[in-house]
Amino acid sequence: MTATQPITAKMVQQLRDKTNAGMMDCKKALEEAKGDMEAAEVVLRKRGIATAAKKSGRAAKEGVIASYIHMGGKMGVLVEVNCETDFVAKTEQFREFVKDIALHIAAAKPLCISREQVPADVLEKERDIARAQVKDKPANIMEKIVEGKIEKFYSTVCLMEQAFIKNSDMTIKDHLTSKVAELGENIVIKRFTVYELGQSAEEQPGE
Repeated sequence: MTATQPITAKMVQQLRDKTNAGMMDCKKALEEAKGDMEAAEVVLRKRGIATAAKKSGRAAKEGVIASYIHMGGKMGVLVEVNCETDFVAKTEQFREFVKDIALHIAAAKPLCISREQVPADVLEKERDIARAQVKDKPANIMEKIVEGKIEKFYSTVCLMEQAFIKNSDMTIKDHLTSKVAELGENIVIKRFTVYELGQSAEEQPGE
């Protein structure tokens, strides 16, 4: 296909139904494939996204809890990452992945794992700030700008949407997806806690 076919919501949903991949992953794949459904499915498979999505519903009850101490003992991270079997949990690849996640959390300081976990009051505060910044814009334009700012906010506070510190071309979700494809098991970043010297319990990000 030489010309780019307009990407519609229906096309994205069709690809999602075929692959179980996320909506944004499907949209990106369709854009890369210029609207070709079969080519987009190949894109997802090459990235391991379709494989990872099919494994995402499988129980992940094994895994490890890892720690990372940073800044001369003034900051510590605990993170729990689950997989399906004890065999994979003991592999060097899985443990290196968990270590990378702990290191990333210490450096990037996410508030939570996913956007669904962002507290409603925190999100509403960000919306109020964003609206105040564009209050002179027409209402329809203002809301689009506000939503854009909220998307940017998610990318800074949600672990899964942050750019991976070791490779800024991929998000933590992308890194997780590639590891699922590599190890052949569902992997879940379940929870984390960050401890900073002098902070109260209420100020600590994570669980």
